[in-house]
Amino acid sequence: MPGSHWPPPPPAAAPEKILTGPRPRGSELWSATRIFAEVLEGFRGLHFVGPCVTVFGSARFTEATPEYRLAREVGAELGRAGFTVMTGGGPGIMEAANRGARDVGGRSIGCNIRLPKEQQPNPYLDRWFEFDHFFVRKLMLVKYSYAFIVMPGGFGTLDETFETLTLIQTRKIKDFPLVFMGTSFWGPLIQFLRGTPIARGTLDEAELSLFQLTDSPQEAVAGIRERAMAQFGLSYGPRAKPRWYLGEIGALRNWRGGGAGVR
Repeated sequence: MPGSHWPPPPPAAAPEKILTGPRPRGSELWSATRIFAEVLEGFRGLHFVGPCVTVFGSARFTEATPEYRLAREVGAELGRAGFTVMTGGGPGIMEAANRGARDVGGRSIGCNIRLPKEQQPNPYLDRWFEFDHFFVRKLMLVKYSYAFIVMPGGFGTLDETFETLTLIQTRKIKDFPLVFMGTSFWGPLIQFLRGTPIARGTLDEAELSLFQLTDSPQEAVAGIRERAMAQFGLSYGPRAKPRWYLGEIGALRNWRGGGAGVR
């Protein structure tokens, strides 16, 4: 269930200690056990949320900014198309996308991260899950999504975006659509990718087709919907059902009916 954790959450600094080199074997085993429990909790909770589109973007944009308004429109378009809108669950762009989905009666979920300066889940989530480790959180944001929309953002957004592109490039995941939203913000970055990396041989021209750049939420979502239906076998059929013998009863609690399903 959202907000429930076993083993109990550690102090805020604990996730960083994993990355400080070898520790006593008992500590490493305990960390591995906690990570496994966190992954398992995410798998059980997110298995039933339906086909998702993840929206990446900065927590720093306020409601008064055009980026917030654009993300809210993106969330609404995704909700109308029958997708569950998944974000990092925090404020800014994440809040706006979840809010847009809520505006049109769509599904809205968040994968929140615990930080020393606590990030509270935004108020537009139907369900939310909390994680102690960024890599577990990113696993969930990628694993359950059929497309990715990248709104303006900083280091975190760039990290999530380029890791996702690397997974697509190396075929660790399918060639799901990835859309950069905002030509004025992302144009200089993509101009760079079209220049120096290709000239130096670290990228191929064909690899730039792994993503799209647009300012139109309607164009982005129409393309995602078309590819999701035609290429990845989505339909408006029934969803997977929880099994009582796996302890999954109640996993769909508080969810509304309808939306896309998997054939």
